[in-house]
Amino acid sequence: MEVDTVTPTELHDELEQWSVLDVREPSEVAGISIEGATAIPLGDLSHRIAELPQGRPIAVLCETGVRSAQAIPTLRKLGFSGLFNVSGGIKAWQAAGLPVMLGGPLDAHQLDRYARHVALPSVGAAGQLALLQASVLVVGAGGLGSPAALYLAAAGIGRLGLCDFDVVERSNLQRQILHSTDTVGTSKVASGAARLKELNPEIEIVAIDAALSNQNAEPVLAGYDVIIDGTDSFETRYVINDAAQKLGIPVVHGSILRFEGQVTVFPPNGPCYRCLFPVAPPPELAPNCSTAGVLGVLPGVIGSMQATEAIKLILGLPTLVGRLALYDALEQTVDHLSVRKSPGCPGCS
Repeated sequence: MEVDTVTPTELHDELEQWSVLDVREPSEVAGISIEGATAIPLGDLSHRIAELPQGRPIAVLCETGVRSAQAIPTLRKLGFSGLFNVSGGIKAWQAAGLPVMLGGPLDAHQLDRYARHVALPSVGAAGQLALLQASVLVVGAGGLGSPAALYLAAAGIGRLGLCDFDVVERSNLQRQILHSTDTVGTSKVASGAARLKELNPEIEIVAIDAALSNQNAEPVLAGYDVIIDGTDSFETRYVINDAAQKLGIPVVHGSILRFEGQVTVFPPNGPCYRCLFPVAPPPELAPNCSTAGVLGVLPGVIGSMQATEAIKLILGLPTLVGRLALYDALEQTVDHLSVRKSPGCPGCS
């Protein structure tokens, strides 16, 4: 079937009467684009149909006119009409001296590394820039902190803190994927920082070899946008909660035992960890993983969920604030409980 065309000059002269659809890849669009164009890569047209322009003739644009010509049959199958290929693409548009938008918030290397984020409508180049400018502190470089830190580093969190006081033991390796056999006996933050830097050398890794206490928690947590609580003791969780509430920093909480895990987000001003657990249960009712055991992959699931919540907080997307996600690895189910602010809570009221 023949494809109707429109020249760049014809399109520009009556631009207000057209919708422009740019089917190039996000990295191309971020470098140079036409103001007001809707950008959807050729391969994404079918599942992003709701974003396609409506109500006016559609001028389909790519680099030289080849991909845009390929897009038109796809658009016809999706029910669109009034489709025109911009002959010569954006190269011809530039050659005609027509106005373009140059550059973007990310450089070419970043656009390549984070291309799958940039392609997401809810992230894009601006969202990726927000991640690169954000800071997250992961407290605990163990089972939960390992996957959380790895995914946050891969996502491009600009400043990633790793806080722990322990050393790598052989028994950790069943679940703490941040470490390796070669790093047994070394500090967890040194082992973890080296691995994170290997994964993404372009971000800042801050290694904090210390145990958190009421005396040092506030200065350690200060300056971060989000805290990941990957610890395994009630005492340390209360310390993190109280300091974060004072500093106004959201905390992504996670915990695991045997085959079950839980995740939630405690925002500034509550509800907070003390709303959920006003007092610590007795040790016999809350054994730790070293005595009760834990399925090795479970912290991978929960830690990844924590990283997801941290990224969503930075991007301004809906999170688990006010909800506690309960994951059962045996049944592969996730249930949710409401978490409400407790009147008179010493942590957030």
